[in-house]
Formats: sequence, structure tokens, C-alpha cells
Amino acid sequence: MTRMEKSEILKIIGQNIKRIRLEKGLTQVDLVGKIEAQIDTTNISRIEKGRTNPTVHTLFRISQALEVSLSNICNIDSE
Repeated sequence: MTRMEKSEILKIIGQNIKRIRLEKGLTQVDLVGKIEAQIDTTNISRIEKGRTNPTVHTLFRISQALEVSLSNICNIDSE
């Protein structure tokens, strides 16, 4: 695997989240409603665009809300 910049990794993870969310027919608002924590649609939008570095705990909560494994969200080989 080639060396990736942090921004590239964040974009891929964000794209994975967005793809899975859309496959499940969820809006960002729907996703926020399923996450059992204080997070808003602005944060989800920033994560999906790769504009912020979410914590592992946040990614875990997103994976639970999407009913997928954390590894599915963090799969950077999907590109």
C-alpha cells in the first residue's frame, strides 16, 4: 500500500460513511437520530466530506447506527 496523506484517508472514510448511509436510504438527519450521542448534522456533513478528524469512538457510534462494522467504515482499500 502506498503512503496516504491524512486528508486522503479522512475523505475515503467520509465517502464510505456517505455511501453506506445512502445505501440504507438514510438522510444525515436520520443518521443523527440513530446515533445515541450528541452529534449534529453539521458534524456528519463535515465527516462525510473529510473535513474533520472524528474520534474512533465517534466512528464506532456511526458504525453502530448504520449497523455495519467499524472496519467497513474505515476500509481505505475500497477506492
